[in-house]
Amino acid sequence: MISQKLNDQITRIGPQTAAGAVLRRYWQPAALADELRASNGAVPVNLLGERLALVRDASGDLVLATRVSSPDEPPAHYPDPQSIELVEGGPVYPVVEKKGMVFTYMGPGTPPAFPNFDCFRAPDSHVFAFKGLWECNWLQALEVGIDPAHASFLHRFLQDEDPSDGYGRQFRDKAAHTDMPMTQVLREYPRPDIEVEQTDFGLKITALRHMANDLTHVRVTNQIFPQAICIPMSREMIITQWHVPIDDENCYWYTMFTSFAKPVDKDVMREQRLKEHRLPDYAPLKSRANNYHYNPDEQESLTYTGMGLDINVHDQWAVEGLGPIQDRTREHLGRGDAAIVRYRQMLRKAIKAVESGEEDMLPMRGGADVGRIVGPLSNDAIASTHDWKQASFLTDMQRRAECPWDASV
Repeated sequence: MISQKLNDQITRIGPQTAAGAVLRRYWQPAALADELRASNGAVPVNLLGERLALVRDASGDLVLATRVSSPDEPPAHYPDPQSIELVEGGPVYPVVEKKGMVFTYMGPGTPPAFPNFDCFRAPDSHVFAFKGLWECNWLQALEVGIDPAHASFLHRFLQDEDPSDGYGRQFRDKAAHTDMPMTQVLREYPRPDIEVEQTDFGLKITALRHMANDLTHVRVTNQIFPQAICIPMSREMIITQWHVPIDDENCYWYTMFTSFAKPVDKDVMREQRLKEHRLPDYAPLKSRANNYHYNPDEQESLTYTGMGLDINVHDQWAVEGLGPIQDRTREHLGRGDAAIVRYRQMLRKAIKAVESGEEDMLPMRGGADVGRIVGPLSNDAIASTHDWKQASFLTDMQRRAECPWDASV
């Protein structure tokens, strides 16, 4: 457990806050390219406690400018683009479009370079971007993503689908080099050993599920500082996901789905997700207001939550159920929370670095050669228990060697 003062320090992100100062020193997703294409005018953006709009400046360049908003405007409100009024003399932030997302830099000085992550260097044909609204603080949204054990419980499927029918869905694949569905692996081996190591970009998180016959399932995920994760979706695809604060009590998840093999079927993936979200605010159709479509019959025979097959809904229920801002003064972290503990330490260290003017100490800032940061390794593998590290690495190298675009590391 932590004090209320510390909980406030690591969760609140307004312009004059400690955590907000850290997040503002990194590129943040501000909108989807799909939103730009669909708009006939400015695109409203609510980000880090500020009400903004994507507009063209006098030179025709896209920028993020401060817009006029009413005091009672909902956090994810999308006003009529034609009615948006900008604040004369208000902050204007630079933007850049990458792989279907529009990023902005809201901090002081020169923006940092983008790392050479797979999601950024894959061709456009192999990357699909989407987002969704969650009514909770950004930190609890991030922390569910760096908890490797939660998938065995929150995303427990009591029946295993045919993996060939699961394109574009997480955990709808067979474990590497076996005929065992991933859903079965997670269900039958629910309590992994977890190893966490610090990297140039954040944290590498390895979950080890020890199986029969001296085999171990190895699942490598990553925390990319300050508030992204990179995780395997299937053997072919990875997910890079940012948890982006709208304000203290609401956030968006922005995701890039990156394929190592075939081009992504963007129409299929968009259609899948639009069945679960409404436009223009990308709010999920299942929510607290309709009890997330909870079905006790489904819970009896199909899923742990009884809330359908979309795991985003499971995560949404879990993080929104903690309240707008999770009360960490009464929590009791355990062995399975190793990555959450390490991340909070890293965030507190970054806060101190900014407060003391030592911004070069931040991950991927200062003198770091960010362009040399590649990957990161994010995959599932089953290997001999005594040789799991090498086997996990070689599985990733094989996937990269067969990749039609340059995925070399």
